[in-house]
Amino acid sequence: MNKRDFPRIHFYDQDFVDIYDRTWAWISDYWATGSEASGIGGGKFFYYPPENRLDQLEQIFSSFFLVYSNRIYAASNGLDALYSKQESDGAIRDRYDIDTGKAIRDSSNPEGLTLPLFSWAEYNLYHKSANKKRVKEVMPVLQRYYAWIESTFKQPNGLYKVPLSATGMANSPRENAVYYVDFNAAMAVNALYMSALGDILNDKDISFQYKRNYFSLKTRINGMMWNADDGFYHDVDEQEHQVQIKTVGGFWPLLAEIPNEERAEAIIAHLTNPATFGTENPFPSLSADSANYDKRGLGYAGSVLPHFTYMVIKGLEKYNQWELARDCAIRHLYFILDSAHSNGEHKQVLWEAYQPQNEGKAVWPHRPEWPRPQYLAFAGLATVALVIENIVGLSVSLPRKTVDWIIPNLEIMGIENLSLKRNMVTILSNKSGRGWEIHMESEKLYYFTINVLGKKKKTLPIPSGKCSMLIDKI
Repeated sequence: MNKRDFPRIHFYDQDFVDIYDRTWAWISDYWATGSEASGIGGGKFFYYPPENRLDQLEQIFSSFFLVYSNRIYAASNGLDALYSKQESDGAIRDRYDIDTGKAIRDSSNPEGLTLPLFSWAEYNLYHKSANKKRVKEVMPVLQRYYAWIESTFKQPNGLYKVPLSATGMANSPRENAVYYVDFNAAMAVNALYMSALGDILNDKDISFQYKRNYFSLKTRINGMMWNADDGFYHDVDEQEHQVQIKTVGGFWPLLAEIPNEERAEAIIAHLTNPATFGTENPFPSLSADSANYDKRGLGYAGSVLPHFTYMVIKGLEKYNQWELARDCAIRHLYFILDSAHSNGEHKQVLWEAYQPQNEGKAVWPHRPEWPRPQYLAFAGLATVALVIENIVGLSVSLPRKTVDWIIPNLEIMGIENLSLKRNMVTILSNKSGRGWEIHMESEKLYYFTINVLGKKKKTLPIPSGKCSMLIDKI
């Protein structure tokens, strides 16, 4: 096995394999290094060349697919570049100019705040690298950042009051809303994973502190933002009344594990309801039954954005909705593929946002520069991360030495040459004369859990070398 190669995907639809391979090829042109004058550290980091800036959401979300590059591309450098710009009060702004290192300020968001997801990204990096030393090094940075958000934006009612653009949905039609469900739930995600990182460090004080913060915020979101009639979480206005507009932001509570099973069922029902979020291309940024919904997308008035689709799918996993998660990942990727050729041109383009009911990029007449073309920071989540995690169905944890493979139906598919630190792993399923068979190759022992059709589940130690198993014998 070549250790300097990307993992190879096997899947019955060759178009999925091709777009996965092409994404890795395109990414090679998306790397920058901060100049000495900029004060940006962290080495070479992933960025979007036309804009020449260090963007917080780009770095966080791109880390979720860069971890699968077999360490050819650094997944953590962009995060480190942002950490190198942390100010004395703990602030890390949402965007920096790569040449000057100065924060790019916006009058609509003067503090440069965005969705606080560093701890989620770091938790994911830990499970793909098993680098406990890194967790210890970044924890003080994450604690200061968390404290800055608390001191600057937390209100006496326990919720966070932030500008609309801090939700990552700048023109979302949410009039009168002051306490946004997506930002508050993202802050709960932040606290949840800060506590988990504390557990990794065996630091009971850190774990307890953020667990307490998490449960406090969870209680407030459930108490003030849940609407039983709608089966959904809503934003709240200045008088703490709910604003009856359903946006994709209402699904962040799934990722934060906020709803109980009954509420989760009600929210998830919206994802299969074509009248709200179950559009052909899942999931629109605004509910299809909203008066402001526009099937062209119109910014955040209906566009489908890959990073929000990824967030919803990861939320579905928290509630064991594996089949729905996979189905939505496949549908979303088909829309990306169908929209990749513009005006009959041969070159494929991956867009920042798509239409929810027709193929093609989203349309925003007043902003012709949006969505951005070849915007891999978000699109790579669909063409790489969702392909591995949901379409092929692999979940990897290096610290636990585990690979879980959830197969909703038996198909010829798998992964070849996936690096688990210093262990190269291949897992492939195909049909032989003896029935469905899984072939595995590994350099070291690891534990393999296979879950077939939700009916057969078994964990086996996989020795080094080559081996195979028959599904019928599990």
